[in-house]
Amino acid sequence: MSFGPHEPGMPLRRRSRWWWLGPLASIAIFGASLVVLWHIVSQMEPAELADAFANASLRQLGLAAGFTALSYLLLTGYDALALRRLGLSIPYRTTALASFTSYSVSFTLGFPIVTGGTVRYWIYSPKGIRASEVASLTVIAGLTFWLGLGAILCASLIYSAEAVATLARTSPLVVQLVGGLVGLGILGYLIWVATGERSLRVRGWNLPLPGLWVTLGQMTLGACEVSAAAAVLFVLLPGGYNLEYPTFLAAYIFACLIGIASHAPGGLGVFEATILVALNRLPFEHVLGALLIFRVVYYILPFILALVLLALNEIIRRIRRHEP
Repeated sequence: MSFGPHEPGMPLRRRSRWWWLGPLASIAIFGASLVVLWHIVSQMEPAELADAFANASLRQLGLAAGFTALSYLLLTGYDALALRRLGLSIPYRTTALASFTSYSVSFTLGFPIVTGGTVRYWIYSPKGIRASEVASLTVIAGLTFWLGLGAILCASLIYSAEAVATLARTSPLVVQLVGGLVGLGILGYLIWVATGERSLRVRGWNLPLPGLWVTLGQMTLGACEVSAAAAVLFVLLPGGYNLEYPTFLAAYIFACLIGIASHAPGGLGVFEATILVALNRLPFEHVLGALLIFRVVYYILPFILALVLLALNEIIRRIRRHEP
């Protein structure tokens, strides 16, 4: 595997003395992916996983698969918006491949700036995208995620304050206060980007931030994607316990935040523990079974598919490179 191979029609570039970093990074990411995948699968008890799938209805599994597909489809919009902001024209099939594989890998390995950025560079560099542009793209896509997460968290905390307070064992006023603070933070950011050209500057690297209307588009897209991802787990939970989706959404986002803060690959263990605590009024075995299926459907299967697609993409690229 290698980054940035020359393709027909692309200008030849002088080989840098650091050319070996690309192949080394790709091998490291692929190797780490296989190790983490083996670790995750080995932690699952086959009997528990079989029971979880046996207890889930075909309707639940079908809905979970559908919402997973919708979530990853919406994730491709993150890259599409970022590319548009950067003024880069890339075919959607390339954008979709880069987005799906980068998120599938980074969701499982963690450290998305490194892992997701590396996979993106692998896909985009043959199209002439520079490493600095991939870094900018990754930051803008990450901003889309956080804006959407914040918008949904604000809405769910304010809308379902009493139900969330019951889950969190606190008062509705505290829940509404947190939701209001999140909302004020988002509003402040919107006002900030609406009143002038804004940019991030880090050690000489300058990234112009999207304006108001693109930011609102980011927020809407991110909110829809987070809602679709949460729906994957929600439809797998047992029914009949009066758990409303907006209430569950707040618990899901909080579990995601704890998982991200832990730096565990895919929030493994931390995310599940948080959900089990938040939903302790539901049957433990059923919630645990839903979490097992969620881990398989939303993380492991897309991760395996991403590795296959990356390998196929590299094989096709090498075959085309050696065609007469």
